Amino acid sequence: MSSGNEISAVIGRGKYWQELEIGTMGRTLRRTVTETDLVNFVSVTGMLEAIFIDPNYPGAAIKGRLVPAALTQCLIEGMLFQTAIQGVGLALLEISTKAHHPVFVNDSIWAVIDTIEIKPTSKNNRAVVTSKVAIFNQESILVLSYVVKRLVAGRADAELASLDMPT
Repeated sequence: MSSGNEISAVIGRGKYWQELEIGTMGRTLRRTVTETDLVNFVSVTGMLEAIFIDPNYPGAAIKGRLVPAALTQCLIEGMLFQTAIQGVGLALLEISTKAHHPVFVNDSIWAVIDTIEIKPTSKNNRAVVTSKVAIFNQESILVLSYVVKRLVAGRADAELASLDMPT
């Protein structure tokens, strides 16, 4: 670069496990769940349950365009994949989910992610990172929460050395 400025980080890459700290929290942007999201999700997954495809289903415990909890979780995971996990996420190891409140079409959801454990593995410069994810709606009501364990990449020695070199 002709400006002489150093490039410090790749935009959009998640943090290597060495860059994470227990107790570090982050927040996603909001995203509105659309009718198209619901139709596409139930179609591709086969979740053609009456409560998801018929807003007036007479046997429904909750009235309205109810969204599967799995869709809510997947939308947040999608936001995390594009930011916090991009380039460093190696595998999803375990996930435990709890639904707290229904989500409907046209609700806007967002999440808070809290890193609660980092366990380096014995080989390949990796760590098992455990996070709590709390998903809220537009009224800041907790709608879903989950604890997730992921295998996360570490920085290569060559990459660490290159950060000290001028561009």
